[in-house]
Amino acid sequence: MKPISIRLTTVTSIVLLAALFRLLPHWPNFTPIAAMALFGAAKFEKKWLGLIIPMLAMLLSDALIGFHGNMLSVYVSFALTWVIGLVALRRPTAGRVAASAIASSVLFFLITNFAVWFGSTFYSQDLQGLLTCYTAGLAFYNGQSFFLNGVFGDLFFSGVLFGGYYLLQQRFSTLRIA
Repeated sequence: MKPISIRLTTVTSIVLLAALFRLLPHWPNFTPIAAMALFGAAKFEKKWLGLIIPMLAMLLSDALIGFHGNMLSVYVSFALTWVIGLVALRRPTAGRVAASAIASSVLFFLITNFAVWFGSTFYSQDLQGLLTCYTAGLAFYNGQSFFLNGVFGDLFFSGVLFGGYYLLQQRFSTLRIA
């Protein structure tokens, strides 16, 4: 097998395994979604595959979990997170991965909560209603914050994906790009 095929297979397998984690019980918003987008943007040599393969993995896991009314905002957030990865992770470092994961968390929060607010009958359709929606999104529910869970999940899974792949590259030279 050629090194490029081995790298493609390995990176694809990592993304698919990460997507499977969504099927296991977990804290709300503590998922590998942003990490998959960032990892895909940074590690697939053909950058379009870095968007398509993680997005298909997410779509497959969503088909098993179930869809909801704000799925478009989740997928838009995913695509924009991939763009963050393209720009910020050309040469990934631990600091850049962590900063990208945090930026992705904030982006996801802003976009998905905006989608909840937009056209809602629950929130007034003005700036005050939007701010109320964002405040509600920050609130704790049963002792957990969806936003903080998202930040911690994005940091954790980004660390696992990038760190794990780095360790694999140290062990198997065919995974290193020449």
